[in-house]
Amino acid sequence: MNNDHIETFTVTIDELDKKGSGRGVALRDHGGHKPRKLKLTVPQTLRGETVTVDVPNPTRKRAHVMPKEIVTAHPDRVTPPCPHFALCGGCVWQHWSYEAQLKEKTDFVKRELEKNKFDASVVKDAIGMENHPFEYRNKMEFTFGKNGELGMHELGNFKKIIDLDTCLIANNEMVDAMLVVSRWAGKHELPGYDKENHDGLLRHLMVRRSQETEEMMLAVFATDKPDGELKPLVDELVEELTSSFDNLKSLMWMVNTDVADRTQSEDTHLLFGRDYIHDVMYGYKYRTWFDTFFQTNPTQAEKLVELALEMADAKEHERMIDLFCGVGTFSLPFAEKVKELAGIEIVESSIESAKRNATDNGIGNTYFLAKDARRGMDEILETWGTPDLLMLDPPRSGAGGKVMRRIGRLGTDRVVYVSCNPETFAEDITWLREFGYELQQVQPVDLFPHTAHVEVVSLLVKTD
Repeated sequence: MNNDHIETFTVTIDELDKKGSGRGVALRDHGGHKPRKLKLTVPQTLRGETVTVDVPNPTRKRAHVMPKEIVTAHPDRVTPPCPHFALCGGCVWQHWSYEAQLKEKTDFVKRELEKNKFDASVVKDAIGMENHPFEYRNKMEFTFGKNGELGMHELGNFKKIIDLDTCLIANNEMVDAMLVVSRWAGKHELPGYDKENHDGLLRHLMVRRSQETEEMMLAVFATDKPDGELKPLVDELVEELTSSFDNLKSLMWMVNTDVADRTQSEDTHLLFGRDYIHDVMYGYKYRTWFDTFFQTNPTQAEKLVELALEMADAKEHERMIDLFCGVGTFSLPFAEKVKELAGIEIVESSIESAKRNATDNGIGNTYFLAKDARRGMDEILETWGTPDLLMLDPPRSGAGGKVMRRIGRLGTDRVVYVSCNPETFAEDITWLREFGYELQQVQPVDLFPHTAHVEVVSLLVKTD
């Protein structure tokens, strides 16, 4: 049996993996007494479905393959509305009804808590988008392919780019701006970046658009400066974009020659406007730069803030720590509820933004520290003593045992934990049990419809 051999299997999907793909086991007859198991990952399938798949080189133990035919469909399967769904690696659950997606996300949070020996009955049903679970993103990063494509990575193939003509989760105006850039690049036959040979000009296009102010930012990431022979072409792009979009307030050209495939800038050229745009969330104004972390679904993010405020029940005589505070998304609303608030964040540029955002909103009772979480908490302990309230919103990797134990030793009355990863959330809060904290409320919130991601807002109270 060589590598060109293909065998067809019929398999039942038993579970979904962390990325939302189905998993099943096929039995492979190898001439012995007992068939061997072939573990399959099959995107665009649902738990309980029976599908057929073609597996190249089936002698291996695992394979990642697309479904050939859905033999028995899940009752909640729907027709994906996006024409690019079959190939695009973005919205992997568009083939699932939105109500069923929300139930799966609720169940996922419960499973992770039960795995860590918590009572899952405290978990409420996930809060979804009320009206239209599309066009929710205020930021998109599109990638140029080596043949001039502009769009998203192909599902399961990081080296290939799907040339998009629409994207249903982005605002329509953002897509229109992307198409202007795409046509401009194609007209002048500008080469996209080749990830294997590390050559070519155009790498990424980032588009931000505030849902509240409607201000828009575009940033083109390329391997060369926008001068010399490129200047007249870049000037043409500036003219096309500024004449097409009155709300374009920031247009930049970012030089990035690093091998790493991410949107970073070694040399920033401001082509038009300013290097930031204004955004508003929960009634507070924020300035966002190209690399600012800001919630990409502001409609649902406001629900996170509202839930955190409700669970914390902050009082005007209390002092509070906002850990992993970023640019102050939670800090500003909480600061108006408490006596003093200290925001701690290791990224200095985020802390500078948080200070500026507090000033722009007329908030004067905040104290922002550019320190790692543990050292920041130690400084606050020396300055204030034990704060009354602590909230944290760590990255997907979680806060980690050292930080959680430090929170436990700090001994605040209440801890509000906002998480974008239920798995690390459940692992993190196990450390607080040792310090007498009880998990009292857990509310999942869907910020990313049609994907496997879900956010969590929770309350832990010190009872011992």
